[in-house]
Amino acid sequence: MRLALGTVQFGLDYGVANTAGQVAPAEVASILALAQQMGIRTLDTAINYGQSESVLGQCGIAEWQVVTKLPALPESVGNVAAWVQENMWQSLARLGVASVHAVLLHKPQDLLGAQGSDLLAGLQDLQQQGLAAKTGISVYSPEELEVFFGLHRFDIVQAPFSILDQRLQSSGWLAKLHAMGVEVHTRSAFLQGLLLMKPEQRPAKFERWQHVWQCWDDWLAQHGLTPLQACLRYPLSLPHIDRVLIGVDNTMHLREISDAATGTLPPPPDWPLPLDPELLLPSLWN
Repeated sequence: MRLALGTVQFGLDYGVANTAGQVAPAEVASILALAQQMGIRTLDTAINYGQSESVLGQCGIAEWQVVTKLPALPESVGNVAAWVQENMWQSLARLGVASVHAVLLHKPQDLLGAQGSDLLAGLQDLQQQGLAAKTGISVYSPEELEVFFGLHRFDIVQAPFSILDQRLQSSGWLAKLHAMGVEVHTRSAFLQGLLLMKPEQRPAKFERWQHVWQCWDDWLAQHGLTPLQACLRYPLSLPHIDRVLIGVDNTMHLREISDAATGTLPPPPDWPLPLDPELLLPSLWN
């Protein structure tokens, strides 16, 4: 099972298409139970995801492969090694586990700062202590990988990837990472839900990319696919991707995803290029 469960909405009100708000703890427990039945074994969380780690810990996740992320390094930190240790131990306590599958840097740009070498050493210490089986980075663009893999060969990378945002593949980095034996997790398969919206549901601020939406809507109609089917089947069709992160608000949503994920997919849309980075990066939407 290559689907992994993203948990940001378990701790925060998250996503442009989210109308339900933060998922209630009882619903989280139901989602986790159903996900296990489906064979999903990987959870993706972060210290910055509000109450996510605590909610997961209360549900009991000892049998899961957990990926979590250290937050940005505060400028005021004097002892980076101690900061890394403290954050990791607190994270493990909230999660209720002795170790995690992987710990990532949420802001790997910190590696380029004055204390970058100390941060990298702190990350490696977590691995040597057996607190994390793998260490890695969460990035926004493949260009960042050139920089960070120049510093260190990480074990795991998380990056955005979708049927619209194919930069990780077109840059050649997906094949490179696979060749190096690096575990690849992709997020934003739905572009925070934007790719799943019906035309009348898309917020007005996205109207300037109408040529992209027209291409998308026409392609879906031509092939008789739902947006959910296309968004899931495309990344899952690429064997170099180890995990495709999905976020759900309830068990019904998870069942829909499971049903939509299996099946064939024609070649993706012939997108009008170049695609605007402001569309591909949710951090630029506002």
